[in-house]
Amino acid sequence: MNFGKVLTAMVTPFDRHGEIDFEKTSELIEYLLANGSDGLVVAGTTGESPTLTADEKVELWQHVTKVVAGRVPVIAGTGSNSTEASIKLSKRAESTGVDALMLVAPYYNKPNQKGLFEHFKTVAGAVNSPVMIYNVPGRSVVRLLPETIMELSEIENIVSLKEATGDLDGMAHIRSGTGDDFTIYSGDDNLMLPAYAIGADGIISVSSHVIGKEMQEMLTLFDQGKGKEAGKLHRKLLSVFNGMFSAPSPAPVKEALRMKGLDTGGVRLPLVPLTKSEQQVISECMQRLN
Repeated sequence: MNFGKVLTAMVTPFDRHGEIDFEKTSELIEYLLANGSDGLVVAGTTGESPTLTADEKVELWQHVTKVVAGRVPVIAGTGSNSTEASIKLSKRAESTGVDALMLVAPYYNKPNQKGLFEHFKTVAGAVNSPVMIYNVPGRSVVRLLPETIMELSEIENIVSLKEATGDLDGMAHIRSGTGDDFTIYSGDDNLMLPAYAIGADGIISVSSHVIGKEMQEMLTLFDQGKGKEAGKLHRKLLSVFNGMFSAPSPAPVKEALRMKGLDTGGVRLPLVPLTKSEQQVISECMQRLN
């Protein structure tokens, strides 16, 4: 299922008390939709899902779907390392009207490939919504192998993959072994263009908060056969891609948004605010872009 080319893994705006700021969330949504986002992933890692309660996530999905009002797909991050908890939260997400569910590979308890397959199969079988798998071994420790993903892609409502392994060979293998209706999104901003060139359908991005239009332009150039121009733009944006991960995410991108005039607040512990030197890195990154 195609959700668009540039999807934003949306930050969760907080007020000065550390609570979700729904007014700022509405502002952020309108800003993102006007600046290159084809879809929104809500309450994923960039949305600080580990520190959001289940009730907060549900309230956030309700708000986002209401504001978006069908203009772009809204994908809810409902996965965890408990299959039963993932099912319960996924069902709650479905009741809010989201368009799809994103399930991260179970972290910490380190299941094998059989366990990973059964986890995704079981959750997908318990819901009616389209499901996107999120393969991110840098955070979850476990990695879904291409063969496991191919097998999962045969399940009717498992329709997409966010691939954040940094392994282009593996991504090419997955692309070759899955149907055209199974979409693949790079989860690594800095690999957006090479991933697209080998068959990915787009990107689920942090950097698109601040360079969404430029990222759309890059893919358009590539689609027009202007590969060298696309590569030149990629190289220009590389400092932004790297800058957004120069400190634990999403603190850098929240700082970048603040510099662009959209204050989405701080981060929740155990994440901490940027130091002055880290803020300077983001400032220089944004200045180079401009």
